[in-house]
Amino acid sequence: MSAKAEHASNGEKSAAAADIARISQAMSRMRLMIGRRIIGRMAMKRAAPTLELSHLDVIEAVRRISESSEVTVGAVADMMHVDPSRSSRLISELVQGEFLVRSVSQADARRAVVELTDKARAYFREAQSVKRDLIESIVADWSVDDIAHFGRLYLKFVEEFEQMAKSSEV
Repeated sequence: MSAKAEHASNGEKSAAAADIARISQAMSRMRLMIGRRIIGRMAMKRAAPTLELSHLDVIEAVRRISESSEVTVGAVADMMHVDPSRSSRLISELVQGEFLVRSVSQADARRAVVELTDKARAYFREAQSVKRDLIESIVADWSVDDIAHFGRLYLKFVEEFEQMAKSSEV
């Protein structure tokens, strides 16, 4: 490799390292905002002011689990990394609030399952609306190309991050 090519390569490595440091810093700032549950709080305020943040976690777990299987108290507890007794209490509160309904498993009639109600689905639509409104306001002065480019790269980043998390089960 020529000295010129080696210098360009070192310069590229240095720029990449600086870019990775900026991404890392942005991730830390984003984690703090996500930790404060800004979107969830905004959606709750608009659509479900009686709910608590832990209720939103249960509703989201039920929604995600139901995409591939029946939803049990244990499955919700596993996804949320909480005790089954905590999961059961939260589910009971959401059944009382008419966000979830209990029913009998179609696979095993001895097992109870939970399902989202229309009220929970309406909440999700509102939460998605809040999220879209927030994103639209953030990117309002971005070019169409910048939005498309960011969307592709962000999705790629998150998908690869999910794969890494699944493979290492941190």
